[in-house]
Amino acid sequence: MLLRAHGIARKCIALHEHNETAALPGLIAAMRRGQRFALISDAGTPLVSDPGYRLVRAAIAAGLTVSGVPGPNAAVLALTLSGLPPQPFLFNGFPPPKPGPRRAGLAGLRRAETAGLRATHVFYEAPHRLAAFLADALAALGPRPAAVCRELTKRFEEIRRAPLDELARHYAAHPPRGEIVVVIGPAEEEKPDEGGLDAALGAALERGLSVKDAAAAVAAATGLPRKEVYRRALGLATAEDLTDITGPSPSPGG
Repeated sequence: MLLRAHGIARKCIALHEHNETAALPGLIAAMRRGQRFALISDAGTPLVSDPGYRLVRAAIAAGLTVSGVPGPNAAVLALTLSGLPPQPFLFNGFPPPKPGPRRAGLAGLRRAETAGLRATHVFYEAPHRLAAFLADALAALGPRPAAVCRELTKRFEEIRRAPLDELARHYAAHPPRGEIVVVIGPAEEEKPDEGGLDAALGAALERGLSVKDAAAAVAAATGLPRKEVYRRALGLATAEDLTDITGPSPSPGG
């Protein structure tokens, strides 16, 4: 389609997930004989959720020259149109089609966020699975800002920006068509549980660790920012020192 649109007549070899591995030896041998190939895609960028990774890896391993010409990329375009923070972002490709693995993958992302990951998430999704994916994302990640970008650069392009819960309801009632990119905003920075943080710091300080080392150990274990944990540890150590100087507070009847 792309070649016809530009009036280019060349022999084309289909490369897809079912034949890529089998096609590699012949293609690499032809390149060694001096033939040159262009890896193109009708929609999007090769290797980005399209075939080509195995071929590129094999060409590199064979010592052949591999270069690239920038082309359209739905993930980056959706990111720029979403209105969500563009960096850092995490491209997740297509989520698993079955509910169990898909939910497990989203739960893994949430655990990574709990440990400190702060990134905008970009997914590709099939139209018939969009509503289910949005519902699972809502359950795992909460009602954070998101955008569904459909049919980018085409006649019926649509960008719908809303919290995940609104998007899930909309697409459950209005099944979409076309190629879809889902962009989900980063997790909000979570406030630490001060009681649990104080207990962890107190235990570390009681083991004889310095304030700096106690803060570093607790930050590593909880995934919380080290500076924030250090400030809390410093406050606890200062309060403890004051108690040692002034003595315990008198009891009500003392």
